[in-house]
Amino acid sequence: MPAFAAAKIFRSASRHRLYSSFHKIMDNLAPPKAGARAASSFVFDKAFVNGEWVAASSGKTFEVVNPANGKVIGSVPDMDAADTEKAVQVAYKAFQSWKETTAKERAALLRRWGELVHENKEELAKLLTSEMGKPLAESVGELNYGAGFLELFAEEAKRVEGDIIQTPIKTRRLLVLKQPIGVSGMITPWNFPNAMITRKAGAAIAAGCTVVLKPAEDTPYSALALCDLAKQAGIPAGVLNVVTSSRDNASQVGKVLCKSPLVTKLSFTGSTFVGKLLLEQCASTVKKVSLELGGNAPFIVFPSADVDAAVLGAMGAKFRCSGQTCVCANRFYIHESIYDEFVQKFGATVEKELRMGDGTAPGTTQGPLINKKAVEKIEAQVQDAVSKGAKIVCGGKSTGGNFFEPTVLTGVSDDMRCAKEENFGPIAGVIKFKTEDEVVALANATSSGLAGYFYSRDLGQIWRVAERLETGLVGVNEGVISVPDAPFGGWKESGLGREGGRYGIDEYLEIKYVCMGGL
Repeated sequence: MPAFAAAKIFRSASRHRLYSSFHKIMDNLAPPKAGARAASSFVFDKAFVNGEWVAASSGKTFEVVNPANGKVIGSVPDMDAADTEKAVQVAYKAFQSWKETTAKERAALLRRWGELVHENKEELAKLLTSEMGKPLAESVGELNYGAGFLELFAEEAKRVEGDIIQTPIKTRRLLVLKQPIGVSGMITPWNFPNAMITRKAGAAIAAGCTVVLKPAEDTPYSALALCDLAKQAGIPAGVLNVVTSSRDNASQVGKVLCKSPLVTKLSFTGSTFVGKLLLEQCASTVKKVSLELGGNAPFIVFPSADVDAAVLGAMGAKFRCSGQTCVCANRFYIHESIYDEFVQKFGATVEKELRMGDGTAPGTTQGPLINKKAVEKIEAQVQDAVSKGAKIVCGGKSTGGNFFEPTVLTGVSDDMRCAKEENFGPIAGVIKFKTEDEVVALANATSSGLAGYFYSRDLGQIWRVAERLETGLVGVNEGVISVPDAPFGGWKESGLGREGGRYGIDEYLEIKYVCMGGL
């Protein structure tokens, strides 16, 4: 048998084993809706470069594990710097033609890509839950959110407009053009493995840029599924490229995206520590950089607030995605006059409404944390708080594997780790305050500035506090505020630039001034 034929049979057998494994995971779930593909058809064990499924040049792979049960879902290529360089060159070549397409052409392709995501969202949600752990209902919600960015940027592609400036010299005309910046490197997180890709890549592709993207090593399958749908939608080869890598190779892949002179833009969502490293590396080529980094969101409840509404908002702001979002409420400041009432209702609601379990199980509202290290961090924060005088209202411990009980703590102070550090887990530390000035000062006393929330029915106070909070996002009487139509980004060490909304596409455009003389 010829070598290439044997290799083809091996690849087919490998893919079959992967499909079989995934089918076992999905056996107890509802079948695909009419017209939708099965979840297993979206499982790819290769990276996506130049419109083709490719292995790492080294032949190495790494395993992807279901955080709910520790079982291996499959394996994907462990690509390195050389593989990334090839992907960058492909994207650079594709950019030369993609930038010449019309906004109308790009809009049509993005719209179709979004439609395909929406049509297959229930099956894509199964894949997302298996690799990330969040409950299926949340995964479907993320798919709707992700498809919304593709719809939005399909529209924004046609709204990129320049300007004509009034000239001070009669023989000149002054024009402003907006043009695509070029090859855009992207590094995306595991907590929203679909929407964080569409929010970045959708904007870049709408602007006329090409993309080289490294998804989180924990959740590569959602990224590869999006590649398959992008290809089905007709997006040309080389416009969207996804390079998968393990933690061992992540730094060298990131370094190529930061230092390559062919890459003119970098967008990263992740920790503040890593964001700072990438920003330093991008300095060598003076790249345009977007960073969406960590948060330490305050959640303030003033005495005029509807306490029941505040409790409901707190549930969404804290416990969605098991507390693993950068905009999750991290510090709960409750006015002393309603402190006891809020704590009682909040704790009772947590115990009544939240159920831990595998994200595919009916009734689950809280999936696992992403890995054991995340559990250990939360355990340490709770232990630190209790050792310094905090009291556990509910929860407070790991239940095995990657699961940690939704936890409410009282008697928390700002010197405790759970208040100083980003939790990224299901713990809510509740702190008393007396005055508006005091709580605003406490809320702003952090190097982070991503999101903030407060509840009040005093209109004057609403205006004052919304303007005084040093955050890029503010929720007023709302606990879940992210939508594709609005800009997303932080102040201070929470990041640079904005994603989403009509502002998001500006990150992928350069402004050019043209002076036409002799007229």
